[in-house]
Amino acid sequence: MPGEVPKIPQPRDHKAKICLWADLDVHKSEEIKEAASMEEVKTILANHFSLSDYKENPRSAALLDLYFYATQHALNHNFSKEQLSAFFSIVKKTHMVCVETPFGNVEQCYDYFRELVLCHAVLRPPWSVNIFTHEHVRLIIDYVVNTYFRHFKLYKYVFTPLVRLDLSMTYDGMPEEEPQAQEEELNLIAEETEGGVQQDQEQPVTEGGDPEKPPSPEEEESETTKELRKLITAQLNEELSKLRISLSDQIQQNNESLQKKLSLADAPGSSKGRTSSKGKKK
Repeated sequence: MPGEVPKIPQPRDHKAKICLWADLDVHKSEEIKEAASMEEVKTILANHFSLSDYKENPRSAALLDLYFYATQHALNHNFSKEQLSAFFSIVKKTHMVCVETPFGNVEQCYDYFRELVLCHAVLRPPWSVNIFTHEHVRLIIDYVVNTYFRHFKLYKYVFTPLVRLDLSMTYDGMPEEEPQAQEEELNLIAEETEGGVQQDQEQPVTEGGDPEKPPSPEEEESETTKELRKLITAQLNEELSKLRISLSDQIQQNNESLQKKLSLADAPGSSKGRTSSKGKKK
């Protein structure tokens, strides 16, 4: 339907699960570990995840770089096939949570990443397995925090749509302008703007020799604009009147409270009166 607002996913929490062999199976992990060069590793990843257009598509290039450097980090620290597959899926799933919504969800994303790491570092079947040692956990957290979460907003900007708010206001009792009439009015304004200089130079001359005066802004103002101006002015005057009344009441209450305090202080039985009388006896 025209004018319908699209539903935008909101930030939400995710439950971590074991992701061993989820994205890189046994054969693909072996192929990556046995690759002759890092360029061959990049080719394997590009073909496996359908990112072969990374040279023309900037988004595919950014995603391939994320996968490639995560794989390179695992290979540089001699991760096993199981550790390589689990670490790759942790990075990939963390990225998927990041880009599922254009709104800020860094806290949900980090909590999900932390639980994913714990799912593969603690032996608690069937909910978790102990693939990573304490040293591996430190290497994984340091790498993801220093590479991915430091550029979290950049990944959000590249992989999520830009959200814009178009705000329109309608008033009760005001006639709605047709879209075609609004478009014609905008075209007329554009033509007047383009030919403004020429019109100033070629102003028609009256019989007396004086150029005709341009219409004032009030004359050019449409009936709709006049009604809107009156409505806004009336609303503002009403709010100002309420504000004046509220301030007057507040000032009157403060004066009454002050008068009561002064009358109590000047009363014969007050503490000040007793103090002064004692002083006179002395």
